[in-house]
Order: sequence, then structure tokens, then C-alpha cells
Amino acid sequence: MVRIISALILAVTAVCASAADPLQLVDNPPDRHVVVKGDTLWGISGKFLKQPWRWPEIWQMNKEQIKNPHWIYPGDVVILDMSSGSPRLKLGKKVGNSGAGTSKLQPTVHSSPVQQVIPSIPPSAIEPFISQPLIVEDSELKSGVKIVAMQEDRMLVGTGDTFYASGIPDASIEKWNIFRKGKALTDPDTGKTIAYEAFFLGNARLVKPGEPALLRISLAKEEIARGDSLVAAPPPEIISYVPHRPEQEIAAKVLGIYGGLREGGASSVVALNVGKNNGMEIGHVVALYRKRVSLDVDDSGRRTETPVPDERYGLAFVFRVFDGVSYALVVESSKAVIVGDSARNP
Repeated sequence: MVRIISALILAVTAVCASAADPLQLVDNPPDRHVVVKGDTLWGISGKFLKQPWRWPEIWQMNKEQIKNPHWIYPGDVVILDMSSGSPRLKLGKKVGNSGAGTSKLQPTVHSSPVQQVIPSIPPSAIEPFISQPLIVEDSELKSGVKIVAMQEDRMLVGTGDTFYASGIPDASIEKWNIFRKGKALTDPDTGKTIAYEAFFLGNARLVKPGEPALLRISLAKEEIARGDSLVAAPPPEIISYVPHRPEQEIAAKVLGIYGGLREGGASSVVALNVGKNNGMEIGHVVALYRKRVSLDVDDSGRRTETPVPDERYGLAFVFRVFDGVSYALVVESSKAVIVGDSARNP
């Protein structure tokens, strides 16, 4: 798919800007940055801003542009403009050298494949979580598509093998993900199970519809058995939203670290107990907090706990959202992330 993009459209109303909370530039910021392959919107903003997630403000993007940004490409030049008295980034493109030996800049106009654009965050960190099922509701487990029989009555199958599944009505969906029910995601405050993690096993392609339908395994990450479940594979999706703060107040808790880990850190994927129903959307940036208590023991051995302000230690970028759960990539963290930590507006 080809898009014609004019980068000079990046100038309307600043988002979430506040005189009480002005943008802060890094010490000695560059006056420009030439975009190269491997750059991200977060990383480019971090070369200029102390708070890279405030990217839309320095680019003066409105809400619609945040959700559908005008893409940036390798070779573009990001310019720091202070002519208005407040920092602003503009985009140009090198077109050669002037007589003084400096590059002239012109507005950029592109006609290029989407794959060449600069992403919001590193794609390699989240690609597996975009194409694979992350959670499954209990009702889906009871009424969804199931593997009912194996090739040659085998107990386990792998890549290239076939199996039969019930619940596929027709041939309208060809590609399927195979998963197994994982651990429960339990709300730290209420103790209620919100959903279950889906343990990804592999991919399959429909060979012959029917009841049961015949499928062939195109990729097996783990051994696949009778009783495992299937869900239609979503089409590939590019995360086009840029980092921005939630408009409404967010008060979330970390439900778990993906993969069943006890703790995580930078580049880990965490589940939060808020989703679409709470106004969470792709691109939201949340701050991670740890509850702190000051413990004092007197001469008699009596313990006294005094609550102190929560400690902010990291940032996370929300990249996938369900009704009551969302998943975020930890992009900054000064300590380990653990279940029960808070996620709030940055």
C-alpha cells in the first residue's frame, strides 16, 4: 500500500499542553537529527525531550493526528525550532548541499511502502504479542474451536501435521492460532478473575471445512494436543498511534508479567487491569509506581508502619487493548516490575 504523505501538515493544536507543565528539553539538545533505519518516534523525541512520551506536544499534533500520524521515513531531517519561544519539531528532507556546504531542507513528500516508516516503539519487542492471542474469556474456552482428533490418532503433533477441530463453520477464515489456557489474571484489589492468559502453541491453516474441519499446522512453537483451542488469526497490524498521555484519570494495577514471570523490567510486557471499558487505548503512556511503607520498630519490638508517597520508577506504552485488560511494553524502568504495582497518568 502506498501513501502520499506531507510532513508539513504536522502543525495544528498542541495536545495536553499546559503552562504549568512546560516541555523540558534535554541538556544541550541537537538542532537537528537525520532519521535512520532503526529509529523510533520515542527514541527521536528522547534526543530532544526529557519526557519522550510528550512527543505529540513538541510536534503540535491534534488528537486525530495522534491516532493517524503522518509517517516519518529514513533520510528525513527532524529540526528543533525555537523561533516561537517554545520548542517545536519540524520535518524536512535533505536535497543536496548549498554553496556554503550545508544541506538545504525542503518539505518532505513520500510515496513509499508502509514498511519503511519509523515506528512508535521497537516492533521486535511487541510483534509476537500483536499476532498471538494474549487473553481468553472463560466463555470462549467453553464454546470456542477445539482440537478433537489428531493425525493417525497420535497424542501430539507438530509442524506439517494435520488435525481435526470442531466449531469451524465454513471456509471464510483460513488462518488460525492455536493456544492453551494459561494462568488466571486476577484483579489485585478484588481477587476476581478477569480473564486467562492464552499460552501460544502455534499456527494452523484450514485445509477442508466441515464438522470436524481438517487443518494443517504451519508452525508449532510447542507440542500440540487434543483439547487445545483455536482462535482466528488477526491480520498483521502496524502500531500507528504515537505515545500520548491518557485524557482521563487512570488508576490501574499490574496483573502479571507476560510469560508467567515473577518480575519484569525494561522491555517486559505487563498486563493491566483496565481496558477499553476504562477508556484505555493504544498509544497511552502510563507511569509505574511502587507502594512504599516506612517501617519502625521501637525498643519493645512493636512495629509501626507509616505510609509514604508512592515511588514512581518507570513508564509503559500500551499497545494492545481488550475490554477489561490491556497490555503494555515497559519502556523505562529503574527497578523490577512486580504484580500489584500501580499504573497511573504520567
